[in-house]
Amino acid sequence: MSNITIEGLQQAQAANARLITAIKPTNGLGRAVLFLTTAVNRDLLAFTHVVTGALRAAHRMQIVSPLHSKLYIDPAARNPVSGSYPAIYGVIENARGGSHAFAEIAVNRANLHMSEAVELIKSEF
Repeated sequence: MSNITIEGLQQAQAANARLITAIKPTNGLGRAVLFLTTAVNRDLLAFTHVVTGALRAAHRMQIVSPLHSKLYIDPAARNPVSGSYPAIYGVIENARGGSHAFAEIAVNRANLHMSEAVELIKSEF
């Protein structure tokens, strides 16, 4: 019969418990998702071209659950000047590309905010 000794098991179990705590939706991971959602929404607003302001004003951020959020253009919003729907012409504006592609720009910039989001998770350790 072999006599096996495992060293560091208690430390590994403690580290695992800290990781499980950090990735709970109500802890670091949830805060990271909220932070990234807010940062991308802020970029959406910043990169949306403004003529009347209706498209920018129609952007919505919805927190569905700690790990699920939505960014969208409110389908019920209307431009007070033209009566048109920002949810329709916003898609066309974004498809123009270049500096008009507010959604693409905002999503592509998400990686700029990632290190801060990771720190929110790491703060649980």
